[in-house]
Amino acid sequence: MLRLLFRLLFGLVVLTVALALIAAAVGPLLVDPAPAPGETRTQALERPGSRFLAIPYPGTDGLRLHLAERPGVDTATDAGAAPTFVLLHGFTFNLYTWERILAPLAERGRVIAYDQIPYGLSAKPLPGTRDSGDPYAKAAALSQLITLLDALGVEQAYLVGNSSGGTLALEAALAYPERVRGLILLAPWVNSKRPILPQWLVELPQTQRLTLLLARTLGTDMPLLDYAYADPGRIDQERRARALVHREMANWDAAWAALLARSLTDPVEIRRYLPQIGAPALVITGTEDRIVPPADTLDAARALPNATFAELPGCGHLPQEECPALVMDIIDQWLDGLAQP
Repeated sequence: MLRLLFRLLFGLVVLTVALALIAAAVGPLLVDPAPAPGETRTQALERPGSRFLAIPYPGTDGLRLHLAERPGVDTATDAGAAPTFVLLHGFTFNLYTWERILAPLAERGRVIAYDQIPYGLSAKPLPGTRDSGDPYAKAAALSQLITLLDALGVEQAYLVGNSSGGTLALEAALAYPERVRGLILLAPWVNSKRPILPQWLVELPQTQRLTLLLARTLGTDMPLLDYAYADPGRIDQERRARALVHREMANWDAAWAALLARSLTDPVEIRRYLPQIGAPALVITGTEDRIVPPADTLDAARALPNATFAELPGCGHLPQEECPALVMDIIDQWLDGLAQP
């Protein structure tokens, strides 16, 4: 009798494991692979205060970038002396994250913000052949930044980066130090803790469908927006609407999934190279940042040879949105300090 019960129990365990494995293998395949419908015409996506610019990219007819630009109060009379600031948003966000500091920063010089591919209203390409490269590789993001600077006639700029935009700014300063006048880094994401998976696993149909599901989860309601604020009650409906502009475009979910898939095989390694970056840097953290801990931001500042560190009380991961006046006060003080002989 006991032997029979043992066999029944063992059979139940085997059946449960088998069902779990089947669910794990088949469940992701139930995710609808059809990309999101939406707009593709540039004319239908135009917004007041921004424009589109196509930059060359191998294997394509050009990548369309959505950008906002402010000429700066001094550029008309003293173009040689007025600096240029290029603003780099973070993961899942877009150029509108900088909206509240565009005007005050333009009092210092020319300001350029753009939607990194595939975010905001910029192009939503899918990876092509290996010969044409992957538009979502770290090297491609860096190439797109430098190509945009060339297209806009910017020889040297202050790079202002938030979160993964700070990572991109640091990689640019490492690879093209002559193009970077200085760095302003808000919660730079340099101590990455994301999983890195083998290529074969990422290419499995199940993983691809799960990545698509994750992209839709992140992009449909922008949960990271609330998590990035110390006080989500400060987010108004207009800000929420601007965070979701990508949903107007066709194929946005498939493009986001392609970027996520690439990130699973593309480790962030900039931390080890920070001592080699000599550009003057202002490194800012919000004391209530739940995405990049303030201790990580302080660690990054200490690793940079020429960095100034600042904490903003009561601010989260997006201080340029949540605490714009505090951010501009710190930036103004730092820039004034650099100008002193």
